[in-house]
Amino acid sequence: MLDTLHLIGRDQPLFDTDLARHEALLSELVSAGRFLVIGGAGSIGQAVVREIFKRKPWVLHVVDISENNLVELVRDIRSTLGYIAGDFRTFAIDCGSVEFAALMRWAAGYDYVLNLSALKHVRSEKDPFTLMRMVEVNVLNTIATLDQAKAGLASKYFCVSTDKAANPANMMGASKRIMEMFLMRASLELPISTARFANVAFSDGSLLHGFNQRFAKHQPFSAPHDVRRYFVTPQESGELCLLSCLLGENRDIFFPKLSDKLHQITFAEIARRYLRAQGYEPYECASEDEARGRVAELVARRQWPCYFFASDTTGEKDFEEFYTERETLDLARFASIGVIKNEPVFDPAKLTLFLERISALKARGLWTREELVALFHAMIPEFGHKEMGKFLDEKM
Repeated sequence: MLDTLHLIGRDQPLFDTDLARHEALLSELVSAGRFLVIGGAGSIGQAVVREIFKRKPWVLHVVDISENNLVELVRDIRSTLGYIAGDFRTFAIDCGSVEFAALMRWAAGYDYVLNLSALKHVRSEKDPFTLMRMVEVNVLNTIATLDQAKAGLASKYFCVSTDKAANPANMMGASKRIMEMFLMRASLELPISTARFANVAFSDGSLLHGFNQRFAKHQPFSAPHDVRRYFVTPQESGELCLLSCLLGENRDIFFPKLSDKLHQITFAEIARRYLRAQGYEPYECASEDEARGRVAELVARRQWPCYFFASDTTGEKDFEEFYTERETLDLARFASIGVIKNEPVFDPAKLTLFLERISALKARGLWTREELVALFHAMIPEFGHKEMGKFLDEKM
């Protein structure tokens, strides 16, 4: 099995010191708690579920629209962690559905509601229909599940954000920034915390997950050579979410501190490390056509065709950041985690405008991508959206 830490350029996990320092409290809170994890069958969601499960919760219910991924989640847990005395169940339903509302009434409340559902890909902004679904999932479903958590007298609501919400350059990051605005409003009535973290290495649908697929199918690797990103492992993403949910104060946003353990690495460099770990030497081709056409020849020589290119698609940010200069930081509380401290600052008129515009567009039955981009700019005047005329779906 490949060593994920080595592939992303690290030899140490990020949060071991903080987990050890707070483990007694974490285990105490989990063992007495009733947990609902929304989007719990995604890559981050599964990691969060594992972190909760291994601390033996009283109740752990998991909701996700992917029936297949829920099945694999259960098989994975049973094959590694086994069983607990508490109530562990999964539900293959949409958190925006009447079925979910019925579940919330049946359950009679949870202590902790963790929302891990999201449309997370930059490529999802390519058309107006997927983009509206991004609004639905990342913003409107968050508002709805917040209201349901509050009605169930939850002690805490956790919602995952993204580093791309800091000075957003794409619609995905901007949708999460807008989500954070609604979280600030909701925090007046229900304690909330969240987390911004780096790319989760080998998460479903990610470019690194694509390396696994390309390798298994004997297909060329393709990656930008000029895009540098921070990476965390799936387990680290679960640990950070649990720490924020249980230890975060109202309106706190947790993020990994930059240190010798965490630094940026290019996708092309990870591709090279991946192939060498598999026993192949990367062979850089001059075009997609060359890479596709020379697979059999190169693989037979223990080489692997790669096409590395300069990024030129809409929404790609040149660098990553977890916070802006306008945000207040607490860097002393944890060894490897920084905390953004927020006041409940939001513009009620803007939030109303956003909901009214979205409602009107949906009622009209058809809308354009340009209308949604303009609305996002109205919500975030400093939105640095990069329109390049190309999208990731146009790449190999």
